[in-house]
Amino acid sequence: MLEVPKSTLRSLSSEFAPLPDPRARRDSPDPTGEADAFRNAMRYLAGAVSVVTTGTGEQRTGFTATSVSSLSVEPPTLLVCLNRSSSSWPVLTTHGAFCVNVLSHDHLHVADRFAGRGGAQGTARYEGEQWRQLATGTWVLSSALAAFDCEVEEALDRHSHTILIGRVKAIALRDSAEPLLYWQGAYRLLSNLDRVLTRA
Repeated sequence: MLEVPKSTLRSLSSEFAPLPDPRARRDSPDPTGEADAFRNAMRYLAGAVSVVTTGTGEQRTGFTATSVSSLSVEPPTLLVCLNRSSSSWPVLTTHGAFCVNVLSHDHLHVADRFAGRGGAQGTARYEGEQWRQLATGTWVLSSALAAFDCEVEEALDRHSHTILIGRVKAIALRDSAEPLLYWQGAYRLLSNLDRVLTRA
């Protein structure tokens, strides 16, 4: 058995702050800053930036997300987490499909628009870019680094969000592009993480 020296354990324990006791929530929703501590820690989790589109016609909308993950290869499925207070939520429940558009280095303006910066809502978020449709009828960003056109296979409500399991129906890829990343509250490039493109 591997034994860790007590001095090492003491030094490690000093680096990690425990989350507040959840039993302290009795008097207020978040009296000890648990949500703030979690939100700040998640800023250290680097991730690809995607725009999730849903709806058709004048009902088109979407949102910027980093909470996207693959689930299974057989069958091809992925996960997207969506806050049920989002304006995209009622459209997605009606449409029953969505597309994950993985953004490239030249899509910073797309990420900002779908995040609601500048006040763009609904179909206005699609302006200035080329879009097309694949299997589900959801609009796909033509210049996306990768696009996963999905039908909603299952939706699981947990706390403030719903975990969407998407069955991938079509895929589109773009060569010779660099991914747009989100890390420590800013958009960055994989080739130059020290360069902050913009705070997000």
